[in-house]
Amino acid sequence: MFVRSTATRSLARAAAELLVTCGAVVLLFGVYLVFWSDVQASVAQVGLRDDFEQQVEAAQDGPATQPVAAKPAVGSGIAVMSIPRLGADWSWVVVEGVTDDQIARGPGHFPETALPGRTGNFAVAGHRATHGEPFAHLDQVQPRDTILVETPGAAYEYVVTRTEIVAPSSTGVLLPVPDRPDATPKKARITLVTCHPRWGSSERMIVHGHLQRTITGTGA
Repeated sequence: MFVRSTATRSLARAAAELLVTCGAVVLLFGVYLVFWSDVQASVAQVGLRDDFEQQVEAAQDGPATQPVAAKPAVGSGIAVMSIPRLGADWSWVVVEGVTDDQIARGPGHFPETALPGRTGNFAVAGHRATHGEPFAHLDQVQPRDTILVETPGAAYEYVVTRTEIVAPSSTGVLLPVPDRPDATPKKARITLVTCHPRWGSSERMIVHGHLQRTITGTGA
């Protein structure tokens, strides 16, 4: 009886230590996701913004209105996005590409969609939690709000028209005319995509808008 009781206690102690270890690992991983990934995104944004400012300086010697390159390099910063509804200091460099590595650095442009200011659908995805959580409060954006997208040679002001919650499989929101595969685009649109709910990924939150005006000059 004594030997069996001792063995049972040893097994219970080992199980408890294993649970504590697993809990510590989970906690550390949570800290990484919530804190360290934010730090990494912030550092990446500093570098992207420096590169973007160099593009702005180069554009000042070119035409008054100079859109981004026809085929931006994947991972490069192609524009700076501002949404006044989310705060006066809300400003992110948009990265070309939407792989995990790319949107870990900031909102990412779907390469197959239109570029800023162009006819079609300029579609951008961003994290709502972790990695700087650029779209954390995208649910606060309302119709008639503005979204400013600045490229090295021009700035474009979009106006929000509507928001919706869709299934992850609803890729029609990325079409040149969202959800209308047979339609020919006649205006410049914007679509922002993020996860819903904030700490989940069972659905997608979509913000739709269209170009309201083009602002020439890099200082806009």
